[in-house]
Amino acid sequence: MGLIAGALAKLAMPGPDPGGILVTILIGVVGAFLGGWLLDLLGFSGATGEINLGSIFTATVGAIVLLMIYRLITRRLA
Repeated sequence: MGLIAGALAKLAMPGPDPGGILVTILIGVVGAFLGGWLLDLLGFSGATGEINLGSIFTATVGAIVLLMIYRLITRRLA
């Protein structure tokens, strides 16, 4: 799931990022947790442990948010 969400986030936000496939997977996995947490915070219960369209969408949105934060941090450090 992390690889799928990370890859979809990279497709949605192309550009040079340090790392590689491992960073993409990590962003996808953490993004899945972030997306689920954000949905719970907003009162939705769409995040499940199953691989389905809703879970992939949730994980991808979380990964996109995380990728934006990651890019902001790495830009300021560079």
